[in-house]
Amino acid sequence: MPEDITIRADQRPLGAAALAPSHVLVLENSRAQRRLLATLLRKWGHEVTVCATPAEALDILRRSPIPIVLTDWMMPGMSGPDFCRAFRLLDRESYGYVILLTSKSDKSEIAQGLEAGADDFVTKPVTPPELRARIQAGERIVAMQTELVRQNRQIRTTLAEIRSLYDALDRDLLEAKRLQDSLVPEIFRPVTNGSVALALHSSGHVGGDLVGMFPIPGDRLGLFSLDVSGHGVTSALVTARMAGLLGTAAPEQNVALIQQVGGDWAALPPDAVAAKLNAMMFNEVETDLYFTLCLADVDLTTGRVRMVQAGHPHPAILHPGGDVTWAGDGGMPIGLLPNARFETIDLTLSPGDRLILHSDGFTECAAPMGGFLGDTGLASILARHAETPHDRFLPQLVAELERFGGRADFDDDVSALSFQFTP
Repeated sequence: MPEDITIRADQRPLGAAALAPSHVLVLENSRAQRRLLATLLRKWGHEVTVCATPAEALDILRRSPIPIVLTDWMMPGMSGPDFCRAFRLLDRESYGYVILLTSKSDKSEIAQGLEAGADDFVTKPVTPPELRARIQAGERIVAMQTELVRQNRQIRTTLAEIRSLYDALDRDLLEAKRLQDSLVPEIFRPVTNGSVALALHSSGHVGGDLVGMFPIPGDRLGLFSLDVSGHGVTSALVTARMAGLLGTAAPEQNVALIQQVGGDWAALPPDAVAAKLNAMMFNEVETDLYFTLCLADVDLTTGRVRMVQAGHPHPAILHPGGDVTWAGDGGMPIGLLPNARFETIDLTLSPGDRLILHSDGFTECAAPMGGFLGDTGLASILARHAETPHDRFLPQLVAELERFGGRADFDDDVSALSFQFTP
């Protein structure tokens, strides 16, 4: 058992370091040396534990986080370096600073002690000022290590909290993705004299693309494809707002429809709808985001299409046999300039034609070795699938895009709407 434990001075000597005196374990084979060292340490305000054997010291250090250890080099059964190695193998949370007491002065032997795990050494006979300076240096090291442990523990706690928040956010984003997917509840729908196919693939949890349709009185159909700038939650919120303004069958809620005198509903010209949405982006939405839009008003009887292209990629018309023509003149995105002008263009679909509104996720899909698909590459894919049944048409396009990009996840949202006119 230790000879003496826990004795503190009432007051530190004048000029002592700012750190509180540390608990010191003294491992010394000589009883006289033990008493001498213990007396000095207690005089300097340290709590002292003295041990005569390495086994006794290791047993105490295993159970107690004593920060400073003074150990003799020459001891029966275990040398000072061997003790250092055994001490470093102990499972301790806090660091222990080991000072070797030795009469050896050979540099190779000192190096041996340091390599074994000692932090410092004091040559015998011990001079009190040197010993005190070495201990104070050890206290500073231990204090810094203790602070690092505290900060690391705080960092681990903070990281655990952040992981918990990210997990919660991830769950919320998955729910948001399911809600966003519900904005496109169908991927194929037969309509009068034709059919409509839709595809929406977000590059992340939620995206800024949207495709949809709405009925227009008079055997007509509204088709739209839009792409909000940026990615993430903000873009998705703008997309959801646009879905509420365009993707609804309730005429009183649809920004593209207007009630006439007498109560009947009619469609606004596509360029007027674009202008209306542009004004809303500046007056109501109040965001730095903008979006591109392609909005078409299709007459299901004649195949006539009135359409506005507001910065969106050029719509493609796929003719039976595989020929592809492009429609539109580009136009200004919505929400970019407050007084932007938009124009309605007219075209007529022939029997069997497919009108394809798509986002730039198609044309800007990157190949593994560099380069983009572009309009030419997209036209080639469209031509290869001109005879693919319409209900499988867009899935085949997306599969082709995955093969071109060399992976199933895209850097940008990918969306498309295809209307086939079959009167």
